[in-house]
This record gives sequence, structure tokens and C-alpha cells, in this order.
Amino acid sequence: MDELAKLRWQCRRGSKELDLLLIHYLETRYPIADKEEKARFAEILKLDDAELMMQRDVYWSCPPQK
Repeated sequence: MDELAKLRWQCRRGSKELDLLLIHYLETRYPIADKEEKARFAEILKLDDAELMMQRDVYWSCPPQK
């Protein structure tokens, strides 16, 4: 299984909201992210669903890339 397939599997969560949010990031921003941002995303995926839901505004408050 390649890296992207593993990440896609890890994006499957217990709530539809998180699934949509994480998959959207994986498909739109991850391919153009630098190494540091990709590492942060991998760390975010290690959090449990409750933590992600509580912190989603913090994690995804970064400015859009140009």
C-alpha cells in the first residue's frame, strides 16, 4: 500500500464530517503541501475523533495557499 492510500484509509473516521474534511484536505492541499505540512497532517491523523472535533478550528485555521 502506498503512502497516499495509507493516508486515505486513516482519513476514514467515525463521523461523516471528519471523513469529508480530512479527505478534502488530502485531495486538494496535501499534494502541494511541503514536507513539514505533510508531517503535521500525519500527526493530526493520530488524534482520536473527539480531539479532532474539539480542535478542528485550530488545526484548519491556516491561511489558504496561493
